[in-house]
Amino acid sequence: MDKPMQQDVRTVEEYIMALAECDRESFVQLRNVIVQNLPEGFEEQLSYNMIGYVVPITVYPKGYHVKKGEPLPFIAIASQKHHISLYHMGLYGDNELLRWFITAYATQVPTKLDMGKSCIRFRNPKHIPYSLIGELCQKMTVSEYVSLYERSLIRN
Repeated sequence: MDKPMQQDVRTVEEYIMALAECDRESFVQLRNVIVQNLPEGFEEQLSYNMIGYVVPITVYPKGYHVKKGEPLPFIAIASQKHHISLYHMGLYGDNELLRWFITAYATQVPTKLDMGKSCIRFRNPKHIPYSLIGELCQKMTVSEYVSLYERSLIRN
């Protein structure tokens, strides 16, 4: 990975074109896997200086409780200084899904999983498990994610 993204882009296309050439191919491949595998109802947009996949306000009018009027974030990808980040909020809220992902990752990728609460860091583009990410994207529908999100609000 080269340098972090410059944050003066306004569209997904500008974000991709602003990537260092050496990072663009693996990033675009990851984006394509997400787009091809997300269940119907999520929308792609530029948000939080990343490419995000959200539950649109038209589907979930309450939106994101942290930022009123904004759609509910679900997945995001970003080019960082030394890695590509994939944020998946379903992993943060669904322990069963998280356990599945950790186990599947260990069987498919030769390197140790580098993960925070919802952030998976890919430091070597050669080890991005595209098919696993595609499968992960398919595991939660918009309605399942909204239900998970609302349950988490009640607990907190």
